[in-house]
Amino acid sequence: MKDKRKNKRIKAKKIDYSFTSKRLTMYSGLAPIFKFFDNIGLIDEFDKHFHTPILNATKYTNSQLMLSVISASLCGVSHLSNIAVFTADILVKSLLGLPNGLNKDVISTRFKALGEFGARQLEELNGQRVHHQLEKLNLKKLILDADSTVKTVYGNQGGASVGYNPHKRGAKSYHPLLLFLSDIKCVVNTWFRPGSTYTSNGIVDFLKQSSSYLTKAEHIFFRADSGFFSGPLFEWLEEQEWDYLIKAKFKGLKDLLAEKQWEPAAGCSGFWVCEFLHQCKNWQKPRQFKAVRCIHEYKKKNFFDQIEWVPVYKYACYCTNQDMDAGTAHECYKQRSTSENWIEQVKNQLLAGTTLTNDFWTNDILWQLSVLAYNLSVMARMDDAQLHRQEHCTFRNWFIRVPSEFMGSRKPQLRLYEQYLFKERWIRFADSLN
Repeated sequence: MKDKRKNKRIKAKKIDYSFTSKRLTMYSGLAPIFKFFDNIGLIDEFDKHFHTPILNATKYTNSQLMLSVISASLCGVSHLSNIAVFTADILVKSLLGLPNGLNKDVISTRFKALGEFGARQLEELNGQRVHHQLEKLNLKKLILDADSTVKTVYGNQGGASVGYNPHKRGAKSYHPLLLFLSDIKCVVNTWFRPGSTYTSNGIVDFLKQSSSYLTKAEHIFFRADSGFFSGPLFEWLEEQEWDYLIKAKFKGLKDLLAEKQWEPAAGCSGFWVCEFLHQCKNWQKPRQFKAVRCIHEYKKKNFFDQIEWVPVYKYACYCTNQDMDAGTAHECYKQRSTSENWIEQVKNQLLAGTTLTNDFWTNDILWQLSVLAYNLSVMARMDDAQLHRQEHCTFRNWFIRVPSEFMGSRKPQLRLYEQYLFKERWIRFADSLN
């Protein structure tokens, strides 16, 4: 018998759209995070280091402005005009103690007045935050990864200049320097620099400042790419008795490697290794190098009317003071690639370097605040192993940008959606911050 039943079609209903209720918020996760800020003393530190003289015309303190930028970075909001709209959210206003939403000109004017002093104070504050976290963890071994990143700009922003820019050649940019602590994924220190600055410029002074934020450890290991290959850096690292692994780059390196005796790598077919001592120009002593090579491609070569396929090798060479073989050095260096993922989070997920003005020091302050927001995001999730592994974008979508209704004034309450997918985990995380 023929089945006359038909599949039930689902029709989309016509719905009228309207915006209503000023009691709704999109950023419920900021409530427990602000409690975390208070518990670690961040708000008190802002009030102490960036004290605002209260005058008749003063509506906002420096602390409120900086916490507004940090909160906006955590929530994925960039540009001064958007931050101004963001601070009009009822929960954001309540947490920051704002009478109404900020004006974009207030932020830029106030940060411009703070100038270089404000940028340096934020460097120090961020470093002290990392220092307190290290004291809490009491790590015996620290792994540091130095790296730099290019942030392309469009316009006439202060301090932006033309330099090395692999993404958009000839465009103006900034060239910030960062030092990551791989053990906890935090940024120990960062310098905001013009785009024309070479990668390793000021690296020794940068590490001197960064070392003051570290705690005493039995072993400190420093890794960096070939942009940091310089004699003064090696000398300073050896004076501090730090172990290091830095990719080599100097004139004639490829010809030097081609002359060496290569041996097959143990347990790894297709790779050859070699080790040697070499003293570069202006060095006071030779240092040990570890190198690996593999066949990149084959090229056709005509030799006395006979065609031969000649292998073309791809080399990787490292300078190190550690007692490890070349294969181990190569694998160890590849682990620093995770720092590039963290840079991507700082730039694209916390939006560092996206909010810009025409003043260099104001841009430096905005950069430092976004980096601090990244560190605070990592530290807030430190006790939850599963959350700590997640990127900030995932953490933001699951736990920060959660809609709710904000009720009450004296005893405010948040009413979240009853069927929220991550309800139990959200409550557990919020309780851990309290």
